[in-house]
Order: sequence, then structure tokens, then C-alpha cells
Amino acid sequence: MDILVIVGSLRAGSYNRQVAQAVTRLPAAQGHAFAFADIGALPLYNQDDDADQAPPVRALKAAIRKAGLVLFVTPEYNRSIPGVLKNALDHASRPYGDSAWAGKPAAVMGVAGGKIGTALAQQHLRNILAYLDMPTLNQPEAFVQWNDDLVTSEGTVGADSAAFLDGWLAKAIALAESRAGPGTA
Repeated sequence: MDILVIVGSLRAGSYNRQVAQAVTRLPAAQGHAFAFADIGALPLYNQDDDADQAPPVRALKAAIRKAGLVLFVTPEYNRSIPGVLKNALDHASRPYGDSAWAGKPAAVMGVAGGKIGTALAQQHLRNILAYLDMPTLNQPEAFVQWNDDLVTSEGTVGADSAAFLDGWLAKAIALAESRAGPGTA
């Protein structure tokens, strides 16, 4: 299955990017192709551009349509999702009637320094995904607290979190496979 990963942080060394990359190395990831969307290349959304979307917007929409599953990995900024992620969500849902998100299975996780992880950002994101008609993994939720052992120096998920995140990814893939129907996953 093609899996598109959308990281809501542009910072190269962000915790969310590190964990997203490490998740692609888990046992449940084996046999699947992962691509990371470049949402930093998107212009700010402007409805005047709907009739002639910029090449990065068209590329994002094509990647979404190709994917069997979209993994959102988001930090929490000011108790919500980052503006760059909202910009990507808006671009790929427009123009009206041409949303690339509709019906696309999704899973949400996020990493932060605090104990509640990115719970509020994830709730806001889930509200948006529901409106966009994206069937989203409900359980298990992945509110991940960053610590120095979360991602190893080799770029894999640390021993304390590997089983949980592998189970989360396996459930997300199972959701996508159940939505795809026989022979299409």
C-alpha cells in the first residue's frame, strides 16, 4: 500500500518528523511504500487560485489520491494544529467538489514534550478530517511524549515505544485495507 505521511512541522529536526520517519521502519511498515508530502512548498491558500492551482498543490493532491492511507503527524501550536498543516488541508480540499481527501483513510498522531502530547491539536485535526469525509482511526490514540529514548541514534523507534507505535500503525493499515475492499489494497 502507498502511505502518505504529512508532518505538520517544517523544522528539519522536529520531534514529529523524527518519529514519523522512525515509524516507517517498524515491522507493520514492511511491504508498504511511504512518501512524505512537502507541505512547506505550498503557497498560502487563496480561493482566487482555485481555477489554476500551483504545481505544489497539484502534486499534493496527486500524492493524496495515490495513497491508500494518510498518516498525519502533528505538533501542537497554541492548542491547535500548525498553520502550515491547515493550509495543506485547505488546498487539497479545493476547489469545491474536487477534494482529494474525500473517503481517504487517515490516522493521527503527534509528539510533544508534555504529558498530554498533542491531544488538543489532534482533536482539532479530527474535527477537520470528519468534515473532509476521511474515515479516521479512532483507537488507539497516539499522544506521544518526547523523550531522548523515543528515537534511537539509528533512526528507529526506541524499545519503550516500539510495540505501541507498531500496533498503532498496524491498526491504521488495517483500517485502510478494510476500506479498500478485496484486491484493491
